[in-house]
Amino acid sequence: MLYDFHDKSIGVGFTGSFCTYEKIFTALENLKQTGAKLLPVFSLNASSLNSRFGTSESFLERAEALTGHAPITTIPAAEPIGPKGLMDILVIAPCTGNTLSKLANGISDTPVLMAAKSHLRNNRPLVISLSTNDALGMNLKNIGILLNTKNIYFVPFGQDDYRAKPNSMTAFTELLPETIDAALKGKQIQPVIRSPHGAMQEV
Repeated sequence: MLYDFHDKSIGVGFTGSFCTYEKIFTALENLKQTGAKLLPVFSLNASSLNSRFGTSESFLERAEALTGHAPITTIPAAEPIGPKGLMDILVIAPCTGNTLSKLANGISDTPVLMAAKSHLRNNRPLVISLSTNDALGMNLKNIGILLNTKNIYFVPFGQDDYRAKPNSMTAFTELLPETIDAALKGKQIQPVIRSPHGAMQEV
């Protein structure tokens, strides 16, 4: 189903979990087809660290090419998001365990977290696209907190490698447009927690 978000401004907050960036960019390319205006925000680590999955410069350039907007990369630049009403909805994708835990505890020490804080002051929806190795460990309590927090919604997620990393969970990013559509209506799509990734293909 192709959703129509041509009149919506959607913020996209990039945090770590660089291994998921390829599928995040694919999801954003699909989201762009809905007509939405996309505004990228990068955490301090996302905008400065290189990894075997790519350089920070290449990710920044790719985000700008896709969205047509230079990414926000500083806390002062993120702070006006709320007062100026720049976003109808903000998506943190990927949302690492570190960002998740800080969000649950009211910490805003990165551009993405400041964007979230500033955006939420307007009672507008925030969507989390989870990617963390400790979703079923230390961060489980923070997932619970945020699932019960007003205006916060989750892209459905499941275990991505339950044999090698039983506590790890990541979002089904192909459900991002559906999640956004529901969140804009004040609803959480269900089920939130789904079968492990690739489980249906196992014998």
